Amino acid sequence: MRQVASLSHTRRECKYHIIFIPKYRRKTIFGHIRRELGEVFHRLAKQKESHIEEGHLMPDHVHMMIAIPPKYSVSQVVGYIKGKSAIHIAKTYMERKKNFVGQHFWARGYFVSTVGRDEAVIRNYIRHQEAEDRLD
Repeated sequence: MRQVASLSHTRRECKYHIIFIPKYRRKTIFGHIRRELGEVFHRLAKQKESHIEEGHLMPDHVHMMIAIPPKYSVSQVVGYIKGKSAIHIAKTYMERKKNFVGQHFWARGYFVSTVGRDEAVIRNYIRHQEAEDRLD
C-alpha cells in the first residue's frame, strides 16, 4: 500500500525522479566521496522537509527519487541540495577554507520527472542502473 502524507485538510504524494551531473560530466563521484555524499544528500533533503526514498550515485551522475512537500518547488530543493553539497565537497575534499563561490562542482540544470504510478519501475531502474551500464 502506498503511503500518502497528510495534513488536517490535505493529502499529498509529490514524488520526483531527479538526475544531475558533475560539471563537464567528469567521473568524479567515486570511492570515499561517493559513500559520504549519500548521507549529505539525505541530510540536506531533510532540511527542506523532503525525503530521498531511493538514490544511487553513479561515477558521472546522480539518480534520486525524492518526495518534496508542495510548499517547496522542485528547483528550490534541487538547487539547495546541489549548492550545499558543492560547498561540502569543496571544504572536505578540495581543502578550501572559504565558501565555494564562483566555482561549481555540479553542472547547471537537472532532469526531473514526476513519479506517479510508475514508482516501482523507477525504483527498479535506479537500483539496477549501474549493473545495466556495465553490460553496455
